[in-house]
Amino acid sequence: MIIEKILNNNVLLTKNHKGKEIIVMGRGISYKKSPGDYVDDYKIDKIFLLKENEFTSRLTELLNDIPVAHFELTNEIVKYANSVLKSELNDKIYLTLADHIHFAINRYEKGLDLKNALLFEIKRFYKTEFAIGLEALKMIEQATSLTLGEDEAGFIAMHLVNARMDGNEMMSTMKMTKIVQDVLSIVTYHYGLVLDESSLNYSRFLTHLQYFSMRVLRNETNNSGEEFLYNQIMKTYTQASSCVQKINDYLERTHGQSLSKDEHVYLTIHIHRLTERNCLEN
Repeated sequence: MIIEKILNNNVLLTKNHKGKEIIVMGRGISYKKSPGDYVDDYKIDKIFLLKENEFTSRLTELLNDIPVAHFELTNEIVKYANSVLKSELNDKIYLTLADHIHFAINRYEKGLDLKNALLFEIKRFYKTEFAIGLEALKMIEQATSLTLGEDEAGFIAMHLVNARMDGNEMMSTMKMTKIVQDVLSIVTYHYGLVLDESSLNYSRFLTHLQYFSMRVLRNETNNSGEEFLYNQIMKTYTQASSCVQKINDYLERTHGQSLSKDEHVYLTIHIHRLTERNCLEN
């Protein structure tokens, strides 16, 4: 590959073997290089396939606005997150997280403390992402000698959640978290019990709710038209079905959407499993 444009010492623009423009990132990959030189393949750390010109311009603008060290720090955090989550985050995380980290460091140096209003919910619903956020704070401290608080770990966690959900806007992720919180509250009040957040069934339900809330915000529905299973579930798990009807009423009131029969079935089964042990014990 031939270097077409150098963005900084660690990022350059080139083309792959198919002639597609790509941005290549790696420590010192552009150092003492010029356009027309060959790319040192062994230094490549990350490749971005440029599907959108907007991404290229935003990344170029960001690299001009923030220190290289902050972008390198972001790269290390994203690599760590990918290894823990065992998945590749949406490439937009490099833009959003680098910008946030740069802003957070600047705020800290100026003595400005920004509180995270969703910190409690983030700790509760996104434990893995929050744990990565805490590890990211250690990386930031090691690189800058600045000790940021848990609120920043929460903000970083939200960027990770956002990137896992195909890079939707942060506001959508916040709305998604609100739906999850509200549905769990409906279940809690309907049954009059405290849910066991350490149980496997709770973890499964929480995962289902996260993707369910994303479908609500996208106005997506899953409906196979299977009547028999729906009728059987409604007859068998009457209390859980009654709880799901309250969730349906909530969605109609707040989002103007109704649950499909498929979603009614899934939620009913999850809620029955989640509450069965508690109900037996009570």
